[in-house]
Amino acid sequence: MADKDHVVGTMDTSEQEKTFEGFVKFSGRSVAFFLFILVLLALFNA
Repeated sequence: MADKDHVVGTMDTSEQEKTFEGFVKFSGRSVAFFLFILVLLALFNA
């Protein structure tokens, strides 16, 4: 059954925080890249 030794707030979340930070960086760079592509398409009347 469930382990009753768990104490709320004691879990190490450093890996999850690093993963989320990477996801946010990737998402931001992706959005910037696609906006750049859209600007280029608009400038060159594609």
